[in-house]
Amino acid sequence: SLLVNAAGQPRRDKVKLPSSLQGTKPNSIPNKKVEDTVAGKVNTSSLATTREDLSSFPLIPPRVILGVLKEGCTYAATVILKNVGVNFSRFRVKQPPPHTGLRVMYTPGPVAAGLQVELEIEIFAMVIGGRDTGGLEEVSHDIEIVTETETLLLPVRANILC
Repeated sequence: SLLVNAAGQPRRDKVKLPSSLQGTKPNSIPNKKVEDTVAGKVNTSSLATTREDLSSFPLIPPRVILGVLKEGCTYAATVILKNVGVNFSRFRVKQPPPHTGLRVMYTPGPVAAGLQVELEIEIFAMVIGGRDTGGLEEVSHDIEIVTETETLLLPVRANILC
């Protein structure tokens, strides 16, 4: 029961349900419903689920933490975007603003069911401003990946050593 804890005593705090039980993925924003005339309607009873279940792109890893970087150097990390749906799906990446030093390199085009695409996250470690930050400046940005059903947010974090 959600009203009592494991010892059988009443709970003081509310139980927070994980996002998997709430029906939403973490770090994603659902897109408006758009009827896809190309993919058509699935009539197979084993696939008679909602459209969101038929096309999904998990990110592996779900976040990029680059650690401490030396100013003036370029670093890269690879993220895999896998299509776990039953149809081919498209996506596009909104490039981060230039002042972040981030750039995403990938091959555009549709991704077939079960296949994956590599996104290379590249960062040029630079300090903006010239203010005294005690030797470290934090870079934090969420890269937006727009798919047919949702917008995925890929958090990228790094500290630049001045």
